[in-house]
Amino acid sequence: MKISVKGSGGFAGTVEHYEVDTARLAQGEAIESLLQNLDFFHAPEPPPVVGADIPHWEITVDDGQQCRTVEFAEDGGPACARWKPVIDRLRGGG
Repeated sequence: MKISVKGSGGFAGTVEHYEVDTARLAQGEAIESLLQNLDFFHAPEPPPVVGADIPHWEITVDDGQQCRTVEFAEDGGPACARWKPVIDRLRGGG
């Protein structure tokens, strides 16, 4: 499974980018399990990202059969709570 995560925005205008192939990671199965538990490919679309001063994220997952991109604002809302564990795991904090 290939995962691309891009984050940008906020007052400092920081940019983060992660590219991973779960087949090449020791924690690859755990990441795939997390995405499956979150029902990544079938979960409802988060509301649109609004506001340049709010950090926003784009997560793209390709499992070889399907590909989906989810975008959300890191605003403390429900979409952020749902998808933030993916970001934390790829950062190495989860």
